[in-house]
Amino acid sequence: MNKNVICVVLSALLFTFSSPAAAQQQAKVPKIGLLRVRLAASGTSLDILIRELRGLGYEQGKNIMFESRSAENKLDRLPALADELVRLKVDVLVTAAVNEARAAKNATKTIPIIFVTTTDPVAAGLVESLARPGGNITGFTSISPMLAGKRLELLKEIIPKLSRVAVLWDPQSPGSTDEWKESQVAARELDLHLHSMEVSSGDKLDNAFKEAIKARSAALAVIQSAFVNSYQKQITDLANKNRLPAVYNRRDFVDSGGLMSYAADRFEPYRRIASMVDKILKARSRLTYLLSGR
Repeated sequence: MNKNVICVVLSALLFTFSSPAAAQQQAKVPKIGLLRVRLAASGTSLDILIRELRGLGYEQGKNIMFESRSAENKLDRLPALADELVRLKVDVLVTAAVNEARAAKNATKTIPIIFVTTTDPVAAGLVESLARPGGNITGFTSISPMLAGKRLELLKEIIPKLSRVAVLWDPQSPGSTDEWKESQVAARELDLHLHSMEVSSGDKLDNAFKEAIKARSAALAVIQSAFVNSYQKQITDLANKNRLPAVYNRRDFVDSGGLMSYAADRFEPYRRIASMVDKILKARSRLTYLLSGR
């Protein structure tokens, strides 16, 4: 098990399947609701989930269906999209980050929710505790803020005289905010001065980099958020253009021209989510069989 990935154990799977009426209304083909801030690129998390479910015997369109909704980077759309998935009576809701998980949690108290997040799910208000999440929600976390110090440490290793680092983060992302706070703690221990690059829209990136250079920043640390992931190529290009050695929290930033990355395996949780979805669907199927009186 990757030590940077913590599986939050679901305390109860079957509470939502307690009435015979609900069991009788269950669709023959189970539906998985996917709620995201932005559309996923090909070869990323959704593909991993579908591939792993295929290995467990599920085939899209035959014995499983996916209902995917994207807010197109507009956070205020998430509550309505979550409500839409609930009205479609999906069997499981899968979300990719804190904002999506919160919207899903507010939309239903009965449909099982599985999240993947980089922040602390307890501090974010998603679960009561790691050992006992409570309610209808569970998931995975890399607790990314804990890795913020290591990223700064790596920058200092490759630039021994480094004293000023720009940190790109999104104030609208809870996970990004947590990691920025952790970065400040780590910076004090490493004797680094941080320049805050608070950016939530693409049209602000150019100016943010100009300000970072004016502040005499000699390196860059990029904190993950849905916004940052959406502007991956632009960010790596700007870092290279401004000659800022940068550390990222996803390997694909390096594939886009970035210098280096340090993070937990972001695909591993989706492989495990497939197993969790399988267990939930089989539990529902068994309960439906029992309630049918056969």
